[in-house]
Amino acid sequence: MTSSTHPRLSTARSLARLIPFAKPVLPRLGLGALSALIASLLGLSIPLVLEQIVGKNGPIASGNPWLIALGGGAVLLLGLLEALMVWARRWFVLSPATAVEYELRTDFYGRLQRLPVAFHDRWQSGQLLSRMMQDIGLIRRWMAFGVVLLVVNMITIVVGSAILFSWHWLLGTIFVIVSAPLWIAGFVFENRYGMLSRQSQDQAGDLATAVEESVHGIRVLKAFGRGSHALRKFTRQAETLRETEISKAKAVGWIWFWLVLLPDIAFALCLGAGIYLVSVGEIDTAALIAFFAMATILRWPVESIGFLFSFLVDARTATDRIFEVFDEQNTIVDPENPVSIAEPRGELVFERARFRYQDAAATERDLLDGIDLSLRPGETMALVGLTGSGKTTLTTLPGRLYDVTGGRVLIDGVDVRDLPLTELRRHVGMAFEDATLFSQTVRENVLLGREDLDPQSAEGERVMREALQVAQAAFVDDLPDGVDTVIGEEGLSLSGGQRQRLALARAVAARPAVLVLDDPLSALDVDTEALVEDALRVVLAETTALVVAHRPSTVTLADRVALLEEGRITAVGTHSELLRTSEHYRHVISSLEDEQERQHKREVSL
Repeated sequence: MTSSTHPRLSTARSLARLIPFAKPVLPRLGLGALSALIASLLGLSIPLVLEQIVGKNGPIASGNPWLIALGGGAVLLLGLLEALMVWARRWFVLSPATAVEYELRTDFYGRLQRLPVAFHDRWQSGQLLSRMMQDIGLIRRWMAFGVVLLVVNMITIVVGSAILFSWHWLLGTIFVIVSAPLWIAGFVFENRYGMLSRQSQDQAGDLATAVEESVHGIRVLKAFGRGSHALRKFTRQAETLRETEISKAKAVGWIWFWLVLLPDIAFALCLGAGIYLVSVGEIDTAALIAFFAMATILRWPVESIGFLFSFLVDARTATDRIFEVFDEQNTIVDPENPVSIAEPRGELVFERARFRYQDAAATERDLLDGIDLSLRPGETMALVGLTGSGKTTLTTLPGRLYDVTGGRVLIDGVDVRDLPLTELRRHVGMAFEDATLFSQTVRENVLLGREDLDPQSAEGERVMREALQVAQAAFVDDLPDGVDTVIGEEGLSLSGGQRQRLALARAVAARPAVLVLDDPLSALDVDTEALVEDALRVVLAETTALVVAHRPSTVTLADRVALLEEGRITAVGTHSELLRTSEHYRHVISSLEDEQERQHKREVSL
């Protein structure tokens, strides 16, 4: 996902959404803005002091060195006070801005954890990463620097312009009229730059996704010699981003052209008018010098408007991108009136359960089309079916990774949607075919589902060792630091079979009432699989288990077998009963045996 479908808010309304995060630190941000304003006003007062120093009755005209030194000291003091206020501004705003960044980032991460799997199916990981890191960092810099200077510089321009008029209305009018087109240019710039800023940040997210995919898939790219292909694709995306950045630079260059040109024109016109006014006696030389000193001070605030406008637009775009995630509807939430199961027995029932993905066409049939299936407490049920029949989708429903779109799923007679999510996921453990591990120690990975245990405690050690033994994962003791070895990102430093065994150990260690296994032994060799299955029989004797079977040997773990065909359960019985009564079951088992035989031959050849 790279573009927004949300309605576009105005800049003010968009940035106002940050107020709840900034509210606790608004007093310090206000003091920072006040310090910046005082610094600006001190700077504006320097030309007024200069006017007195060079005036007809001032220190220079008197020739008194002490008065001249006093005047110089006054300017120096104002400069020092201005510098002090600039330092105070930075001191006041630095900590609050980082606090807002911290709150935004932690809330954003928490939101990602709470949003359903369906959300993560739609969004590219690179887009989420760029929002988490780049956009929130940009908002922090804008709050610490951009918003304060934008407000203060606008006030400075207004106050400074009023002082210019106090010296002579004609000079003030020339300066203001010539500078007025800058506001028109700024409005045009904001619209153009806003579109480019959004486009650039989305493209940066796409580029981050490409990098992440290529790094995670580096083994595949190298194995198939497709590194150059990935590079060409990345180069095209990088070139697109480069072109957008060039367009942004051109837009900034255009606004800077006017920001530099118009003040210079104003200076030239004011100089000509000032000389004329001095010649006719309507203004004295001291006032003219002070006028140009003031205009010089105002030049930076005027020129900064373009940069601050671009900064403002970037911050607005970053805010929009952040709140696109915050605004996503979370459909899998705790019930309003939760029900608790004090001592779960592990009965798992599917009643007319239906499921279809949100983006499925209206003409498509439901992926799961009215599932009726009952697992008795402590029973192991094998789920078999051809590819695409809906086996993996069915396994996601008990733990509410997805919610049924019709019917219901029950644990001990309670609809899973009526259970608090934390309790439900204590009762339901899962192990997936595609085992995902985290960049933590083996110990922490295995005990991930045991929040109640201290991983370093004796009980934690015992539970971990039992789970590793069931999963036949003794290889962990041969790692450099044993179970305290930090495995690589997503466990890619381990083999596929090793990752699967650790994922299985993690599910076993959770001690759930219902264990859902989505072909967790597919990467194991035949001998290791046999050992794991023998150990699993002991564990499954006390646990209700739904096991997706892609091998005939896995079926032997089960008390009964359910046959899934085109989204429906068409037969339930023991393995021998279904072999005798179901032609489709015999076809499925035959295809599984053929695949297992091919895998065995590959293992022997290696």
